[in-house]
Amino acid sequence: MNTAASRISLHGGHSGQFCTHARDLLEDIILRYIDLGFKQVGITEHIPPINDAFLYPDEKAIHLTAVDLYKRFEHYFKVLKELKQKYASKIKIFVGMETESYTGYVRHINKLISRFKPDYIVGSVHHIDDICFDYSREDYEKIVSLCGSHDALYEKYFDRQYEMIKALKPFVVGHFDLIRIYDQAYTKRLLNPDIQLKILRNLKLIKSLNLVMDFNLRPFTRGEKKPYIADSILLQAKKMDIPVVPGDDSHGVNEAGKNIDMAIKILKSRGFNTLWPKPVLLT
Repeated sequence: MNTAASRISLHGGHSGQFCTHARDLLEDIILRYIDLGFKQVGITEHIPPINDAFLYPDEKAIHLTAVDLYKRFEHYFKVLKELKQKYASKIKIFVGMETESYTGYVRHINKLISRFKPDYIVGSVHHIDDICFDYSREDYEKIVSLCGSHDALYEKYFDRQYEMIKALKPFVVGHFDLIRIYDQAYTKRLLNPDIQLKILRNLKLIKSLNLVMDFNLRPFTRGEKKPYIADSILLQAKKMDIPVVPGDDSHGVNEAGKNIDMAIKILKSRGFNTLWPKPVLLT
């Protein structure tokens, strides 16, 4: 444990070198964290897809394949481990990866863990019924239609999240309420009794496994006023004494470390412990 509320991010560091929708070299992002006075940071690049069916549109546009992305992921671990050693005297780098949650993901991720031996993982859900919901508003509305309603979509999301947490035991649960990304009525919807039951169930599982929740700051980079986690869920996490740790979810040098000081201030004001827990591999 740290002895002070030092700057930290346990979800982010995506770079244009290893992520098609990000920017800049990974080393330049690490140097930015160092310049900002970070003494520790977790870098958590997206895992490669299990097959070509789960390529993102930007990856398809430049004719990448799942094999290409696996090779890029291999290079990511090689480069990040080299950077970890190169800058060891200036910053503690935790080598991580961010998961997906679609058909076949558990076996796929366990194979990646066995092969690459990350320091920890961020457990995220970006798909419902194998369709990515956060890439565009159009995709989001399509899935709402397929589910029948926003409420049904939320329930499916929290069910998939519960399954993912139980199966992977990720040290960090990424952007817990990402499902609200294109929903203007999310504040009220999160209080729907049926949805609340699923949220509380998932929080209890997180607590029982001694996991950490990601205080995800990416919405701020899009000009939004609230991070993930929403206030109502943050309050529940505090009552249950669940650790909540900042994650910039950065996708370039200009986003690395952005809004971290504000996040620490918010967490302190809500009474959270800012003696950050050290990332470990729990799977």
